[in-house]
Amino acid sequence: MAPALRVLLTDRAWPDCDVERHILGSIGAEVIDAPDPSEATLTQLAQDVDAIATCWAQVTPAVIEAAQRCRVVARFGIGLDNIAIDAATARGIPVTYVPDYCVPEVSDHTLALLLTINRKVAFFHRQTKQKQYDLNAGASMKRLSTCQLGLIGFGRIGRAVFTKASALGLRVVAHTASGNNYGTGCQMLPLEDLLHHSDFVSLHLPLTDRTHHLLASPQFDLMPPNAWVINTSRGGLLDHDALLSALADDQLGGAALDVFDPEPPDLSQELFRDERVIVTPHAGFLSDDSLRELRSRTAQQVADVLAGVLPEHVVNPQVCNHLAPRT
Repeated sequence: MAPALRVLLTDRAWPDCDVERHILGSIGAEVIDAPDPSEATLTQLAQDVDAIATCWAQVTPAVIEAAQRCRVVARFGIGLDNIAIDAATARGIPVTYVPDYCVPEVSDHTLALLLTINRKVAFFHRQTKQKQYDLNAGASMKRLSTCQLGLIGFGRIGRAVFTKASALGLRVVAHTASGNNYGTGCQMLPLEDLLHHSDFVSLHLPLTDRTHHLLASPQFDLMPPNAWVINTSRGGLLDHDALLSALADDQLGGAALDVFDPEPPDLSQELFRDERVIVTPHAGFLSDDSLRELRSRTAQQVADVLAGVLPEHVVNPQVCNHLAPRT
């Protein structure tokens, strides 16, 4: 008798595996819920699985090499920097992701952070909890329609932020390597010009070798001393040590961070104790609807490959010639 199909779930940001077990159970697949996401644990568990589904855990070349039966690696999310895609491709393993599932949530979260910054919501909340009731405390506020938001990256989420922020009256500009504004009318600028003239700079691009620490000391030097950095994309895009130094020298107004490197961050560090740094726990993607969609679509991608069907959103389609087209 052929062995039962087994799917390794490396880690998760939700309390159970019910959705995954329901969908994968329909093709006779068992879900193996990893007790921890360490490379040693995943390498051991991967040895006899047919698929790997991962949230934030590192699916390293060693994990992929150990997974000799693996037929697909599926990412619960948009970014792919935690998966050794080249190693998977060399083994002929498709890698899937869900690039469009949480665009409303992350764009909303970005604007929530921007409005919190501009209207001093977090600052006033903290003050009143300390029994301080003073509307003149802290930095002065600017009318939103006099401010410029600079977007670095202009993919699905960046374009959603552009639409929503423009509706609030912000002047929105963007920078990408290609300079493509996708017909939105958004003005595209060189990075230096965007940094020099923006009151808020928000990151919306993938983490790669090219974009690692894209914002560091040289870039902070270009920004106005009251400007804020917002990061809802990937922690590694931002040099946290350089950010701390810039804040210590009053080169920036502050930062609003939802992503970190590493995750979770050490909240005892000086950067996160600074009252000018607003922190949320990688919650930008989160809603009941987005989680339901993410989990079901990722599990279905795995089920499709194990059933011999081409799944949606394959990163390396060149290895999928053996899969039947979706009908």
